[in-house]
Amino acid sequence: MIRKILKILKWIGLSITSLLLLILLVGLGFRLFRDEPVPPGKLVDIGGFKLHINSTGKRNSKPTLVIEAGAGGHSEYYYWLAKGLQDSLRVVRYDRAGIGYSEQSDTPRDPETIARELHTLLKKTGESPPYILAGHSHGGHYIRIFKKLYPKEVAALVFLDSGHPDERERLPWPPSPSWLNSVVYAGAVLGDLGILDLYVTLFGNTIMRAPGLPKEITDRYHDYFLDGKYLWGVLEEHKWHKCLEEMSKKVMEKDTLPIRVFAGTHLNKPALRKMGMNPEKMSTNRRKMQEEMASFSKNGKVFFMDGGHFTIFIKKENADIICEEILQLLGELRH
Repeated sequence: MIRKILKILKWIGLSITSLLLLILLVGLGFRLFRDEPVPPGKLVDIGGFKLHINSTGKRNSKPTLVIEAGAGGHSEYYYWLAKGLQDSLRVVRYDRAGIGYSEQSDTPRDPETIARELHTLLKKTGESPPYILAGHSHGGHYIRIFKKLYPKEVAALVFLDSGHPDERERLPWPPSPSWLNSVVYAGAVLGDLGILDLYVTLFGNTIMRAPGLPKEITDRYHDYFLDGKYLWGVLEEHKWHKCLEEMSKKVMEKDTLPIRVFAGTHLNKPALRKMGMNPEKMSTNRRKMQEEMASFSKNGKVFFMDGGHFTIFIKKENADIICEEILQLLGELRH
């Protein structure tokens, strides 16, 4: 009886090992024989590595809108904003190093380096100031740093459900689970082995979703998982988040520039309660901070949107509201 059990266990072990080896070989085959992804924009060498930039709308005398994505976010999220403004305004979307279609960089991912890289990218592609800087989530911190480094080139600031520099202290979110980085790390390794590509090919993209964006846009997300580069980029950025928030706090000051704040009002209340937090209190405190960000300018306005952290712009009806307000801001800047 024991021999039979051992035989069965041995057979199961060999079967599992064979299956894992087969998956690994198929994954590596995907890595070797896949065509290089074709980005919707273009890759531009800014000094040893290339950044992906996607610009729409004609160059003219008006300010150019430059969108800075949130933590680990890619330029395709802001499709409806670019689409809605392309007939009236030059709009620049780009991916930071290691994110989206951009190549990895050996340079540190500190906030000033990222701001200088964006400045170099804009210069190399013939974009010229003044810029209206729009930052989503952590992107709000990045645009404050850019404005501090290049104050004469910035005409206005737009915050898209952006983080407040004091948010970590005033909204004491529980720390991210310790296992989360391990999961992303494992995903990056699996990506390098071609297994993420195999998974997405077989089961579709269940890793990154954006309900509200056109299918031809979300279908391109598969390109991000042809290898582990994107997830390595996310991990590298994450190392600098505390530094980014601290630097953003230092440069946040009263401003004469127009500021527009667009904030989502939807919170995941069941999830917050599960984490031992009071959703109503969180919502009230967050609202105060969004209003505070607008109040840093005499020409500041805040708009509370019927949406969440992403749906305030990946849903077309919400993006249309933001576009309308940006065009109104543009009119004010030209007078």
